[in-house]
Amino acid sequence: MKKHLFPLFLALALLAVSLTACTSKPAAVDNEQTTTPKDNVKLTKVVLNEVAHSIFYAPMYVAIEEEYFQDEGLSLELVTGFGADKTMTAVLSGEADIGFMGAEASIYTYNEGANDFVVNFAQLTQRAGNFLVAREEMPDFTWEDLKGKTILGGRKGGMPEMVFEYILKEHGIDPENDLTINQNIDFGSTAAAFAEQGAEADFTVEFEPGATKLEQEGKGYVVASLGKDSGYVPYTSFSAKQSYLADHPDVIQSFVNALQKGMTYVQNHTPEEIAEVIAPQFPETDISTLTTIVTRYYDQDTWKENLIFEEESFDLLQDILESAGELERRADYKDLVTTEFAEKASNQ
Repeated sequence: MKKHLFPLFLALALLAVSLTACTSKPAAVDNEQTTTPKDNVKLTKVVLNEVAHSIFYAPMYVAIEEEYFQDEGLSLELVTGFGADKTMTAVLSGEADIGFMGAEASIYTYNEGANDFVVNFAQLTQRAGNFLVAREEMPDFTWEDLKGKTILGGRKGGMPEMVFEYILKEHGIDPENDLTINQNIDFGSTAAAFAEQGAEADFTVEFEPGATKLEQEGKGYVVASLGKDSGYVPYTSFSAKQSYLADHPDVIQSFVNALQKGMTYVQNHTPEEIAEVIAPQFPETDISTLTTIVTRYYDQDTWKENLIFEEESFDLLQDILESAGELERRADYKDLVTTEFAEKASNQ
């Protein structure tokens, strides 16, 4: 049963577009020239709206901290959308030039009939970023151990929950009848709820830093990586409207070139070195914890060597959406993905 909130947010986004057209042109679309004190070089402003601010996206923050965007002539303004719906709305309305979110959002809006729909032009992560946490250490854990248990899960229709249920089905487990998934707790509150004494759950599905925090407090233990068990899923990607790609190909290419430098950096440096570079992005996280989290993502091959969004990964994403009952019809890879910019960046 399809139950998207996307038709609602798409309608709001299109309304925002029409209202914007009646007022002044957004700064994001202007790509205004700014001047940096460094060598008095003029930079082109680009507004990037990210779905969340997470260590999971380390290569992007490496590119920011190492000033790769400036090197490519760009002045990057980073805005956190706090949700794919908000990030997509920002891109469709012109408040942001580029969106960084799960590619499923582009499929939903495409299927809902958006005229100037967004196209994915670079993929950052190739694994899911969440982990299964148990109350006790389980060195011999198998997914069958979840039968008859209660798990704190994610929002219905959200990517974390869909990946989790996809893995269950791949192991012959019925998410509705073989176990209980509690989806009544807010995404950001599951770790705290799980840590509470007497919390009625045997497992929880956590992103970082929630998983590591539970381990540090002795209140939980990571027993499985959803990223490893789901396969190479295009969990997050960069996208922009068709019109923006057509009008600003040089800006997009420079943007992807900078990202590729960040990707190359994480491939050629240790987790300790990566953590040191991105530390300014996460002042609330101590360097030891930051290193632990980066290492966990590093070891599961979270980040691609390049930014090319391959068709096989796109097909797997749609398989997951179909399995969750969240996709009425499949989208054509060639409509929603372009590899032109990533291919050029990888060859430089």
